[in-house]
Amino acid sequence: MTVKIITRKGRKFALLPVEEYQRWHDESVPPFPSVDSDGTSNAIDFARASIARRLITDRRAAGLSQQQLAKMAHVRQETISRIESGKQTATVRVIDKLDKAFRRANSQAGKRKAS
Repeated sequence: MTVKIITRKGRKFALLPVEEYQRWHDESVPPFPSVDSDGTSNAIDFARASIARRLITDRRAAGLSQQQLAKMAHVRQETISRIESGKQTATVRVIDKLDKAFRRANSQAGKRKAS
């Protein structure tokens, strides 16, 4: 990704490709937490939003519903819903299960394309 920094009226702005902006400004994903005057935000809220956005992106890219992913990862669909909404922090164990499910899904998709 190419980002260009410009300054206008003493303020710096980052110019980035529209696709990248839209990927991170998608209204169907949880927003990042607001920042305070120092430019910092709550780390837990930021982590929840980051994980939620990545999970949604990966799940959509794999063409899976929450229910399908839940079945493949051996977790409850409600768990995925709460993580994707940013309401629940994903545990390392759940992230590992989701990662393995995505790897299996991508492997199966690759085998279907090769056939």
